[in-house]
Amino acid sequence: MDKLRLDKWLWAARFFKTRSLAKTAIEAGKVHIDGQRVKVSKEIDVGTELDVRQGWDERTVVVKKLSDQRQGAPMAQTLYEETEDSVARRLRAMEARRAAGALARPTHKPDKHQRRQLDKLRKQFEES
Repeated sequence: MDKLRLDKWLWAARFFKTRSLAKTAIEAGKVHIDGQRVKVSKEIDVGTELDVRQGWDERTVVVKKLSDQRQGAPMAQTLYEETEDSVARRLRAMEARRAAGALARPTHKPDKHQRRQLDKLRKQFEES
């Protein structure tokens, strides 16, 4: 097998529970190849680098093997290798979410002025 459809591979590698969920994620722009959005029927081969976003996590993986059959999780993990940069980025994001969860929760909903201040603060963090 030289090439395989992207949705089949994502399903076989257990990134998504069904092929239709994989298809929906690809169409929603949550899967990129070389920074570009792709179509569901895009054929991939060994060595292709994928950016896959699932919930809070965004992974960058390199395809090591092709398979169109869904197997157990240990076997599915041999189909790809996550880059070191991706692992470090996910760990930093996880720590940031944990730290944010430890902050005191407000007792009331922010008013208009406070919402604008929060938006301004978020934009500053996104730019840096």
